[in-house]
Amino acid sequence: MEEYNTSSTDFTFMGLFNRKETSGLIFAIISIIFFTALMANGVMIFLIQTDLRLHTPMYFLLSHLSLIDMMYISTIVPKMLVNYLLDQRTISFVGCTAQHFLYLTLVGAEFFLLGLMAYDRYVAICNPLRYPVLMSRRVCWMIIAGSWFGGSLDGFLLTPITMSFPFCNSREINHFFCEAPAVLKLACADTALYETVMYVCCVLMLLIPFSVVLASYARILTTVQCMSSVEGRKKAFATCSSHMTVVSLFYGAAMYTYMLPHSYHKPAQDKVLSVFYTILTPMLNPLIYSLRNKDVTGALKRALGRFKGPQRVSGGVF
Repeated sequence: MEEYNTSSTDFTFMGLFNRKETSGLIFAIISIIFFTALMANGVMIFLIQTDLRLHTPMYFLLSHLSLIDMMYISTIVPKMLVNYLLDQRTISFVGCTAQHFLYLTLVGAEFFLLGLMAYDRYVAICNPLRYPVLMSRRVCWMIIAGSWFGGSLDGFLLTPITMSFPFCNSREINHFFCEAPAVLKLACADTALYETVMYVCCVLMLLIPFSVVLASYARILTTVQCMSSVEGRKKAFATCSSHMTVVSLFYGAAMYTYMLPHSYHKPAQDKVLSVFYTILTPMLNPLIYSLRNKDVTGALKRALGRFKGPQRVSGGVF
């Protein structure tokens, strides 16, 4: 009979830095992506909070998306980078539990928020006259609260169950963070029922929001097709296609991880696909959704102008 251990001993990550010849390059790339994500999302939050022209429902939702992305990437990447620098691969049981909970809560909140943001764009383009009513401040706060509630419910429901299983003596997680499927492979108990529950949760958290996104953008494209302005159609198609690319990467990679049968999974593929929705997406969201937008670039220029103005005045005094 296989021995197992339920004590709070450390887990060991197999991670992304297995090959010495490429580990330095991967470390540099992930570091650049991490700091770019923090800076881009931080700038977005600052601009939306300080520029009155960006005090609209769309940018209000985008500021919360940026906040989630900053927290989201910070639950995973810093631990990876510190482990590499210290030449260690371990994480404590408590640390793994906390990371698992924060990851599920934040990714769940983002799943719901992206779906509801697509609804916001649908209302703005397809029902512009009713937009102030349908997307009032109260509705926006309800969207934010609903997203956080859905994500938190997922974290509080699944984390205690995942971490309560007895784990085998081999505590090597073949992943770069404490993601549920990778952790469950170490369990010495039957996890079939729990995996069924997790599958149902993933259907609710992935398929429903993604269906809302697809339906919203389908209606938007239908409306845009009827526009008389060729330039307007091109701009709308370009915006929709870039949004759908990022959303498809995010939802598609998550669906592969959580909804595909185990027989289709390979550890190397799992890690690569997890990179898409845990590391790349938090960097791409502000770049695609916001910083390419004329309103945001205008706000950035005004902010830089306010920053340079006092410098010129103080420079003239001396």
